[in-house]
Amino acid sequence: MKRLFATGALALGLAGCSTLQPAVDTSEQEVVGIINKVNGYWQQREAPQKWAFWDIAAYHTGNMEAYQITGNAAYRKYSEDWARHNQWQGAKATDKSTWKYQYGETDDHVMFGDWQICFQTYADLYQLDKDPQKIARAREVMEYQMSTANKDYWWWSDGLYMVMPVMTKMYNITGNRLYLDKLHEYFQYSNSIMFDDAEQLYYRDARYVYPKHQSVNGKKDFWSRGDGWVFAGLAKVLKDLPKDDPYRAEYVAKFKGMAQTLKKAQSADGYWTRSLLDPQHAPGPETSGTAFFVYGYLWGINNGVLDRDEYLPTVRKGWHYLSKTALQADGKIGYVQPIGDRAIPGQVVDQNSTTAFGVGAYLLASSELVRLLRQ
Repeated sequence: MKRLFATGALALGLAGCSTLQPAVDTSEQEVVGIINKVNGYWQQREAPQKWAFWDIAAYHTGNMEAYQITGNAAYRKYSEDWARHNQWQGAKATDKSTWKYQYGETDDHVMFGDWQICFQTYADLYQLDKDPQKIARAREVMEYQMSTANKDYWWWSDGLYMVMPVMTKMYNITGNRLYLDKLHEYFQYSNSIMFDDAEQLYYRDARYVYPKHQSVNGKKDFWSRGDGWVFAGLAKVLKDLPKDDPYRAEYVAKFKGMAQTLKKAQSADGYWTRSLLDPQHAPGPETSGTAFFVYGYLWGINNGVLDRDEYLPTVRKGWHYLSKTALQADGKIGYVQPIGDRAIPGQVVDQNSTTAFGVGAYLLASSELVRLLRQ
């Protein structure tokens, strides 16, 4: 049984820790057991017949990874049932003249990325059984959007996770180079309004750029889950992007820059606080950002983008938190900050705080850990 985290001096000598932590010892079998426990807990309590909006759709991005790792047909069926319930669509308006892309939860917000993340799972299901119906709406929406002159579709950091992987997945299905060109064009716009070059992190959106917005201690306020969306989104893009794509080096540079800053921002207990550079702004554990970061680091290590020796201690600490604190005895994932757009001082986030997207992030991280253990 292959083990990633050795006991004894190696496990105790975690780089960057101010105090010694208990040895973490895990195996492929143990992590697969956690995936099944977590996903079983969720699916037994939540019917798949829910809307295709981002909060539920983000869960399915993790569920599909869990399916790839475990081969559990029930996981695939759960996402297929959800997709059929939503008729393989996001927002359902048919009149293109009414389509919007600012924030909105109604059917006319077709080009708003929170309604497009569902296309990731539809594309994954298509690759398992190539029925064109599964991606017909995705093609209609994304190809219309790409025909417009607008560049400002991804105006908030979450949107980079929601839609960037849609573009690479649809390119790999269709071979249409426009998906990759527009991916880069929209990404450049996002960088122009949200990216902080000095810190190599993303503000949640233009409202939170420093010094217009500051943390309680007057520091730059980078929201953990917001940067988690970006870091995980970049990993997913690099996974599907052609190796010879002319823009690949740019995505890699952003990914590596974030990895360096995030490593320094991790707490000794393994989690990242909700405001990354001001732990006192909203102190305490938070799972969704942490899980996305651990997923990103693991993907980077597994694919030779991040140095294993440099970043494995970061993964080790992160997994210790995810498996010992975030994971509850019954399989619930706790300490997930509720739906929002920033770190909120005084907001209660505890072992009972759970969400669909938090579970999805956890499944991404644990599935990628299994891939590391299988190497």
